[in-house]
Amino acid sequence: MNREPESRIGELNLKLPPAPKPVGVYKPVLIIEKMLYVSGQGPMKSDGTLITGRVGDNLTLEEGKLAARQAGLAMLSTIKNQIGDLNKIKRIVKVLGMVNSTADFGQHPAVINGFSELLADVFGPENGIGVRSAVGMFLPMNIAVEIEASFELY
Repeated sequence: MNREPESRIGELNLKLPPAPKPVGVYKPVLIIEKMLYVSGQGPMKSDGTLITGRVGDNLTLEEGKLAARQAGLAMLSTIKNQIGDLNKIKRIVKVLGMVNSTADFGQHPAVINGFSELLADVFGPENGIGVRSAVGMFLPMNIAVEIEASFELY
């Protein structure tokens, strides 16, 4: 059962940052039939700046996890900006979480849990948890994380 994500955002006192503008030639979201695909989202803060740094260097695992949560809030903002209502989402399907990390950092899934826990809170454990990959790499503009996802729509 969908837990009405629009209501849950208010109940959880979540503040969505401004929807980020594309920084390249791509669409923020694309809908094909009942699937919503969301381009990679960075950790946009409410003031419009991005959380930057490398986990395992100048960011701790906990700071990386908070950045992943912030990327989730940015994604919800992008979706709401593009389709108008988060209640149109039935469930999350697939997540690709990319962590800007040092070569010896190996806890990428723990960082991306910041995103996954947020979505589970907003959409409920049944519809807010999907399949997922979490990897480490060097990210553009030194952003801490980038996350892309696909959702099923009603």
